[in-house]
Amino acid sequence: MTDAEWEALCDGCGKCCLHKLEDEDDGRVHYTNVACRLLDLGSCACSRYGERHRYVPDCVRLSLDDLAALTWLPSSCAYRLLAEGKPLAWWHPLVSGDPESVHRAGISVRGRAVAENRAGPLEHHLVSWPE
Repeated sequence: MTDAEWEALCDGCGKCCLHKLEDEDDGRVHYTNVACRLLDLGSCACSRYGERHRYVPDCVRLSLDDLAALTWLPSSCAYRLLAEGKPLAWWHPLVSGDPESVHRAGISVRGRAVAENRAGPLEHHLVSWPE
């Protein structure tokens, strides 16, 4: 798979750009509705994708080799589906031919996420809808 093909797997939902909290007792990961400061809340795209690690050093770089360990990826994520041998959903832009289908289907964070600089404590923003 080329780099361009790998990048095209991203459905543009923005869920991976939400802050997550890990429970110290059981290791479970809990999503918040707080977006990374680089996520454009309208387009659900990273505003500095090519240089995101310069601004957010711990931003995850997805690779085929790492997918099995990234259990926090939402169940709808194309990269996770690929790793699990499952097909892409009907709303995925590669299936629908329309990059807006992920938003119209209600899969993306558009209209549901808050900006990092306006959120306050992450514990007050726990949500279950990303899964």
